[in-house]
Amino acid sequence: MPVRALVYVSKVSPKISPPELEVLVNNAQTFNRTAGVSGVLLFDGARYLQYLEGPEDGVTAVYGRIHQATRHTQIEVIAQGHAGSRYFPYWPMKKFDVDPETFDAVAQASWAGFAPSAAEGSATAVGRLIDVVGVHPVRD
Repeated sequence: MPVRALVYVSKVSPKISPPELEVLVNNAQTFNRTAGVSGVLLFDGARYLQYLEGPEDGVTAVYGRIHQATRHTQIEVIAQGHAGSRYFPYWPMKKFDVDPETFDAVAQASWAGFAPSAAEGSATAVGRLIDVVGVHPVRD
């Protein structure tokens, strides 16, 4: 089955508290698991970057839910398309707190082709994301 990937960035609602954010992540994990979607969420205190991967209908359902959410604004899809495989198959959603510089390094890197490294050896966005969150060989 082809794997679709979608990456977006958004601004955090100023009214969300840390406990509310944890509830949001837990709810996303439940919904994503049902939809067959995995991924990661980077959070720098003011912005989200979320990488989703899974079947086309699952990613579409998850993104539709995200787009309707009120806990963030200025949602911008920065990449979408087919990925060769899943990079985070055991994480229906896992949140990572990062500093703004790390967030920018991932968000502004090349998302072309969803490859972990470019032919010329330069770091791609997926490669940077893997560097930040790691690749997990076992369920977390």
